[in-house]
Amino acid sequence: MDQSIRGYLGNLEQQGELVRFAKEVDPLQNLTAIGWKTYDQLGKASLFDNLAGFPGWRACNQIITDRKKWAIGLGVDEDDVINAFNNRVRNPVEPVMVERDGAPVKQIIETGDDVDLTKVPAAWTSEMDPGPFIASGMAIIKDPDTGIRNMSIHRQQVMGKNRTGYLICPRQALRIYEKYQQRGEAMPVAMVVGAHPALYFSSSYTAPYGTDELTIAGALMGEPVRLVKCETIDIEVPAEAEMIIEGEIPPDALTPEGPFGEGSGGYAMEGFTQYLDVKAITRRKDPIFYAMQCGAPMTDTQALVATAIDMLLWDHLKNVEGGLDLLDLRCLGIAGLMAVVIKLRPRVEGQAKTALMAALSGPQMHPKLAIAVDDDIDASDMRQVFWSLTTRVDAQRDVIKIPGARTWSLDNVSNIVPGQSPMHRIGTKTLIDATKPAVTDPVARARFTKAMPRNYDTVDLNDFLPN
Repeated sequence: MDQSIRGYLGNLEQQGELVRFAKEVDPLQNLTAIGWKTYDQLGKASLFDNLAGFPGWRACNQIITDRKKWAIGLGVDEDDVINAFNNRVRNPVEPVMVERDGAPVKQIIETGDDVDLTKVPAAWTSEMDPGPFIASGMAIIKDPDTGIRNMSIHRQQVMGKNRTGYLICPRQALRIYEKYQQRGEAMPVAMVVGAHPALYFSSSYTAPYGTDELTIAGALMGEPVRLVKCETIDIEVPAEAEMIIEGEIPPDALTPEGPFGEGSGGYAMEGFTQYLDVKAITRRKDPIFYAMQCGAPMTDTQALVATAIDMLLWDHLKNVEGGLDLLDLRCLGIAGLMAVVIKLRPRVEGQAKTALMAALSGPQMHPKLAIAVDDDIDASDMRQVFWSLTTRVDAQRDVIKIPGARTWSLDNVSNIVPGQSPMHRIGTKTLIDATKPAVTDPVARARFTKAMPRNYDTVDLNDFLPN
């Protein structure tokens, strides 16, 4: 299998899901705006063949923004994406090593004074950003005690020829970095920029600590990820990546960073973060920079995290009350990743609320609003969800608030825990039961039947449209 991002882009183009731009665009001025409008208005990914100021480079964005594109990447039906993810990750596949001459990412190697990040077409994504960011870098690091790899996505503000910011959220990567700090040692980091979507999903997937996410990527692709050794650090990286940034984070690294248009759709304001001192860059001869877009929904960032949340929550909810009649689940990227809609058929009264409580205490902290809808509502259609909210919800009975709960670090409306960084916040979580009465009360349930057009399910519009 082609494990590169360019192979995936070729599949998107073949299936009509990508627009290729030949006219010159500027990563610092208009690339992300063009990409956003292309997806917003046409529903398609973008590939830019002509970048102002960056000869020899191409760029792509908005490439995994919906389930149709994930389905193309996985080779499955669109309706089966979440099921395919859940089935495949149960069978991890160990990566394999390849020789340097068989690794496209080794075609160009730059070390020492040759390293120059300003020649990489990092994009200026949101208006208030202070400059270009590399938002698509997947960090591969190793636990210094076990040697087990960990992979996660970190935003990188370009701060010069050989330095970037490196935001570490309070999850597994921070746990590993703290081990290096305790040793007084710099943490080696390899940033993977531009790779198969399976690798990006795996880097966002919350696996148990000590799991090598590269084995998850192999499971999704159905074959081992092909790896090659870095040039300056003891880390293995995907051989078919577009670019690898090798470097180290000192144990006392701290620098001003931001603001940055984040996955919430708003800004993470200026603060302090770690930084990465870059030692080497290896890349392909004709590299494609993945200008992963953050900021206002809908972008790749929301889609990537939302898909991981969908999968994790589905697995989390399926056994609630001995097994729900769970029909669909959508973490809403358009709601800044902080809302989830659960579609189910409640067998008994109160079951929907139990499911909602479970959804708000799932493996990831992003959702703070959970909405339950019934079997006649399309959970991905906000028009239908809103109709359900207005016609089936008694606020006194069906809206429940849970104050004093831990919330996502990018939820700016939630309070920062006193004495802690903005990564630690306390706020209110809300659940809304917009389901019909349970199936145990068919008479009451029938009163909430949607009034649909006669023969709606049997009429084929194509039979009536002009040729």
